[in-house]
Amino acid sequence: MKIFNGVKSRFILSLLLVSFCANAQENSLAKTFYKHDKYLSSDRLEGRFPGTKGNKKAAAYIKKYFTKYNLTQFGKSYYQPFQLFVKEGINKMKSDSVRTQNVLGFVEGSDDILKNEFIVIGAHYDHWGWGGIGSGSKKKDTLAIHNGADDNASGVAALLCILQEVSKMKIKPKRSIIFISFSGEEEGLLGSKYFVNHLPVSKEAVKLMLNMDMVGRLNEKKELYMGGAGTFPNGVALMQELGENSQLNPVVHAGDVGGSDHVTFYKTGISAVGFHTGGHPQYHTPEDDFSLINYEGGALVTSYIYKVLIQVANYDEKLSFIKQD
Repeated sequence: MKIFNGVKSRFILSLLLVSFCANAQENSLAKTFYKHDKYLSSDRLEGRFPGTKGNKKAAAYIKKYFTKYNLTQFGKSYYQPFQLFVKEGINKMKSDSVRTQNVLGFVEGSDDILKNEFIVIGAHYDHWGWGGIGSGSKKKDTLAIHNGADDNASGVAALLCILQEVSKMKIKPKRSIIFISFSGEEEGLLGSKYFVNHLPVSKEAVKLMLNMDMVGRLNEKKELYMGGAGTFPNGVALMQELGENSQLNPVVHAGDVGGSDHVTFYKTGISAVGFHTGGHPQYHTPEDDFSLINYEGGALVTSYIYKVLIQVANYDEKLSFIKQD
C-alpha cells in the first residue's frame, strides 16, 4: 500500500508540474502579448496610418523582432515597399500618393522536400491614424488618434509571440513558414494584394495562409472565431481537435472566409483561414484602446494558433486548395 501511495503521489506531482509549466508558459505569453500590443497601440504611433511616421515606427518595431528571432530575409531586406493612394487631406496627408511597406521574412523548413512548400502567417499593422472625414472611422466627425489596439495591434502581438515560440524550436517544422505583417489593409487589403502579386516564391509553393485580425478581445465565452477552415484537407476537424483542452471555445466555419487579408489569398486559389475574437462597439473608433485588451485571452489565442501552424507545417498529407461556397 505504501508503494502504491508513492506511485500515486509521484503521478499527482507530475500532473501538477505539467500544469504549472503550462500556466507559466501562458503567463509568459500574456506578458509578451501585453508588451507588443501596448507599444503598437500607443499614442506615439498615432494610429499607424500608411505613409506616416507612426506607420514607419510600427514597421521598424516588427523588423526589430524579425531580426532578433533570426528570420531569413527575401533578398536584402525585411521590407517589401509599395505605393498606395489616399485622398489628399485625410489623416493630415499632403499628397495622395504615399509609400509604405509590408514586413516579412521566413523560417526554412527542416524536411529536404517539404521545405519547398510555404505556410504564410500574417497580421496587418496599419490603422486609421487620426480618422476624420474620408477615413474608415465610425466617428468621422471626431479628429482623434485611432490606436487600433484590437484592430490590429493584437494580431501583430500574436504574430510576434508565435515567432518567438517558433524560434525556440530545435527542430523546425517540415514546411517553411513566411511571417508577414501587412500595411494598407484598411484601405482595401492593399498590402496583401501587393504581396500576392509579387510573391517571393512561386504561387504553387504557397499552401496555406493563416491570418489574425482582431484577436485581443476574447469574451467570457472564450469564443475564437475562424472562417475558411474547410479550404484545406481536414481543416475543420483539426481546428475542432485542437480546441480540446485549449481553454477556448473555437467557432469553426468551413467557409465564411471573411473580409481581411486572408481573403486576398483565397481569391487567388490559396487555402486561407482567418482568426478573430469578435466585433465590439469600439471597432474603428478612437476608443479601441489598450485598456480594453484581454491580453491573457490573447495568450490563449496565440497558443492555439501556434499549434495550428505547427500541425499544418508538419502535415503528412498533401495540402491542397478546397473552394467553399
